[in-house]
Amino acid sequence: MTNTKSSTKNLEIAYIGGGSRGWAWTFMTDLSLEKQLSGTIRLYDIDHKASKINEKIGNDLRSDKKCVSDFNYRSVNTLKQALTGADFVVISILPGTFDEMGSDVHTPEKYGIYQSVGDTAGPGGYIRSLRTIPMFIEIAEAIKKYSPEAWVINYTNPMSICVKTLYETFPQIKAFGCCHEVFNTQEVLASILSKQLGIKNISRSDLYTEVIGINHFTWFTKASYKDIDIFPIYAEYVNSHFEEGYEFTSNNWMNSVFSCAHRVKFDLFRKYHYIASAGDRHLAEFMPGDLYLKDPETVKKWKFTLTPISFRKQDLQERLARSERLYNNKEKIKLKSTGEEGVQLIKALCGLKNKISNVNLPNYALQIANLPKDAIVETNALFTYDSVAPIYSGNMPEDIRQLTMPHINNHKLIYEACIEKDRKKVYKAFRNDPNINSRLDNRTIRSLVDEMIDNTSKYTDL
Repeated sequence: MTNTKSSTKNLEIAYIGGGSRGWAWTFMTDLSLEKQLSGTIRLYDIDHKASKINEKIGNDLRSDKKCVSDFNYRSVNTLKQALTGADFVVISILPGTFDEMGSDVHTPEKYGIYQSVGDTAGPGGYIRSLRTIPMFIEIAEAIKKYSPEAWVINYTNPMSICVKTLYETFPQIKAFGCCHEVFNTQEVLASILSKQLGIKNISRSDLYTEVIGINHFTWFTKASYKDIDIFPIYAEYVNSHFEEGYEFTSNNWMNSVFSCAHRVKFDLFRKYHYIASAGDRHLAEFMPGDLYLKDPETVKKWKFTLTPISFRKQDLQERLARSERLYNNKEKIKLKSTGEEGVQLIKALCGLKNKISNVNLPNYALQIANLPKDAIVETNALFTYDSVAPIYSGNMPEDIRQLTMPHINNHKLIYEACIEKDRKKVYKAFRNDPNINSRLDNRTIRSLVDEMIDNTSKYTDL
């Protein structure tokens, strides 16, 4: 990687999961719009055909008149080919298939346990972790061997477990995890602020927010717009819109499995006086199960959705069909900024700008002072040339810390369970989980764990 004030040439990027029909296209789009960046993207995927298709889709973008970068996309057959000489490594994989995720999400329903996402916390997140950890050990070992100086950007869930595994396997790795959940809440705040103050065209980038928490269970402890404290304005809005929720989605949340009316977020603000900054579907899974996920009727009351795997399978078929259209030039990707920040962070690490963004890192610097050093936490960090410096956030508010610690402890338990092949630690993690611990007895928990592990036995020998 060469560095100048005006451009960075010959950038080598390894994309693991390069056959992706989602994040890969997002990444390609944002790269195409960056005139200061160019180089080669090596696409690696266990589905080589998918990465070959993305090779053509990516290279076709260069003919678009809006494309201002010069990137060559190349599908490769091995991790070694992808990683050797890489300046950056992007990881975006699906651990297993939607059949396994179907078990993660829907098997607990037979026991009266509901999940709105099932890929981070709760029973679905734990079993998904057991599939993911061996994959990330393999990836981390390959990075250590073939590109130890590369910056590694992870998008795969469960984020905390993925980043933890990278650092446990290769302690000197330069890795961080990116998640857009905070961005969505920033957009909600900008919209509320605009309406309440009558100021047009406030964007999320105009706000300052101090982020503290773990992935998908993050909070804003400060939020401001210029010299305006957003908290009193948000409190007024929450109090006047609590029943119907955020007005710009309250009428259409039922039409999308990813939308919500932000009523969970509003309720958490009333309880804890800080702004929960992930989507309601994720936030609900970190809280006691009798609050927001007691049953489908309760979920409906709080105006979010239980995302069924049938939707994800249908969506995959639609993405596959779109992939064929893009490959055969029957459709083109529209080059418009996606709002994701991965490419901006790459620019900052190349020395082309400075950037502050929320990322997932080990708490080595005690950026959250009252959480364990080996926890993977999400806070703001300053990105500069070849450096990611977490920004000190102080102590997490004690009542929020008490909500967070069971999940941090479970991340450690599940990692150890996988490494030590100790199913008893999985039982213990399930017993600790707030969506389970007051609702199932020990015998039922063991039955649930055994059934879920049996359903994912192709990917774990636990």
